[in-house]
Amino acid sequence: MMFYRLIRKTGILVLTVVVLLALALSTLIAGPKAYAASAVTINGATTYQTMDGFGVSEAFGQASNIESAPTSTQQQVLDLLFNTNTGAGFTILRNIIPSDSNHTIEPNSPGSPSATPTYTWDGDNWGQVALSKQAMSYGVNQIYADAWSAPGFMKTNGSESNGGTLCGAPGASTCSTGDWRQAYANYIVQYIKDYSSSGVTVSHVGFVNEPSFNASYSSMIMSGAQNADFIKVLGPTLSKAGLGTKIICCDSEGWNLASGDVSAIVSDSSALAYVNNFSSHGYTAAPTSAISTGGKNIWETEWSTFDSLDNAWDDGSDASGFTWAQHIYTGITSANLSAFLYWWGAIGSSTTDNEGLVQINGSSVSVSARLWAMANYSRFIRPGAVRIGATSGDGNLQVSAYKNTNGSVSVVVLNTSSSSVAASYALQGTGVANGTAVTPYLTNGSNNTAAQAATSVSSGSFSATIPARSLVTYVLSGSGGITPTPTTGGTTPTVTPTNTPTATPTNTPTATPTNTPTATPTQTSGASCKVQYVITNQWNTGFGASFTITNTGSTAINGWNLQFSFPNGQTITQLWNGSYTQSGSAVTITNVSYNGSIPAGGTVSSEPGFNGAWSGTNSPPTAFTLNGGACSVV
Repeated sequence: MMFYRLIRKTGILVLTVVVLLALALSTLIAGPKAYAASAVTINGATTYQTMDGFGVSEAFGQASNIESAPTSTQQQVLDLLFNTNTGAGFTILRNIIPSDSNHTIEPNSPGSPSATPTYTWDGDNWGQVALSKQAMSYGVNQIYADAWSAPGFMKTNGSESNGGTLCGAPGASTCSTGDWRQAYANYIVQYIKDYSSSGVTVSHVGFVNEPSFNASYSSMIMSGAQNADFIKVLGPTLSKAGLGTKIICCDSEGWNLASGDVSAIVSDSSALAYVNNFSSHGYTAAPTSAISTGGKNIWETEWSTFDSLDNAWDDGSDASGFTWAQHIYTGITSANLSAFLYWWGAIGSSTTDNEGLVQINGSSVSVSARLWAMANYSRFIRPGAVRIGATSGDGNLQVSAYKNTNGSVSVVVLNTSSSSVAASYALQGTGVANGTAVTPYLTNGSNNTAAQAATSVSSGSFSATIPARSLVTYVLSGSGGITPTPTTGGTTPTVTPTNTPTATPTNTPTATPTNTPTATPTQTSGASCKVQYVITNQWNTGFGASFTITNTGSTAINGWNLQFSFPNGQTITQLWNGSYTQSGSAVTITNVSYNGSIPAGGTVSSEPGFNGAWSGTNSPPTAFTLNGGACSVV
């Protein structure tokens, strides 16, 4: 048998040599062959799903790692995650609604479902309030709060961990304390109200996470039918409370499990009416095919790998940036995802696997190529963008295209080949005119979403060469290009960690950030105005507060200074959405670049807020002036 294989291999070798010689001869005779550029067509008349965005979570205390990092490190991490000019430009932040006794807003059972609960709010929520405010300062307005479990006393197993089902859910074991479904809905509503009191609007809410997975940490087992049943309790409770928070369900563990969770709700029209969109993770199965959602958008809300930390772009591993670029492409084009979220954005030094996109280690930050793979999508595909038709004549090019609400078009191309590929991009029905600038942004082993030399549209198309094993986003800017979300640069708030009133403080407030005021605008003096000053939270000797400034006049205010005096010697330690000076009790707050204009009858778009120190008494200021004119106080 071995001799036969040797003879066969020798014969193949001889044949190969003959073929190669023949090819070489034909090349010499025929001369060099010209290869045509690969043809790609972008068709704006073909439309698919509307995109909601891209994002991350900092659940289970990762937000506190950012909160406790040095000020410059905080700024670096926040820019990497949310800056639309230098970072990923994420637009969705997923928070946990904690159920463990140290962080839940209802640590103790009131005794029965109908008894009055005692809620506690520390204004910090495991660092997530501060992070939410920081994300909002970059323009993020999608804050998704998701509960991994109800409090333990509301569940069949009496614990917030190790599975168990919500008491009262159809088919669940009978609980001696009764039916806790309405109490759980009330609990979720209270959580949303607590965030609102701290200046954060929760846009989306979920009540369960991986409902088929019995975990040793916060977890709750709920069937599709039980999820549908609870939605019909939560939906009316949100409405009765006057909240417009959108319900998401069900953060299934993987795509193979999501279909069952979604189907149970789609088949129940009453439940479906209360659901804004569906969600799943990518652990047990990746999002590679479409699920029938009854016309609702579907998000991939958590996914990562758990092997040793790997920041490489293309090393063949499941953690590489290249692999995740493929995951995003497949998820959007095959599973029709409207949102793609990685698990954690930033992780602390104690986490040594790939659950995060960046890692904080003291004052240093290491960045994975996975972040830049996501940035090539998230920075240029903004909420409200519509995926449009994109076809490629070259199987090595994975192409998708999107039209943003400002008219710009983003074409994302992943070259899976080991060679560079020249391609011509024909534009049909996109509204992009000849002469429009086309700016490529390149990610590979040497570039991190880096702008390249621009080209332009000519005769309804443009041509470009994409390097081997690279990801490129071509931004067709139209009349104005992608308008980046205003970012605060050096004025991003570094919010002082707040501590549960009964707990010993463990965090040392960071130094007050240095705010760089923008050029002084032309101000309208003696403005008619109204100011609402709200203490959003208070602890020991610290507190947080916010201002709502309303222009009650008939003309717009362009540039403003707000002046007031503290009555009890309070001091501002950190401020966001403005710059400030304080001399004794007298305070002046000045607008920054993105919130200087107040329309007639309108309010400041990004409200200033601060953390401060107090002792003895913390009464609010009683008088305010705006640009020298007295304001009424609400």
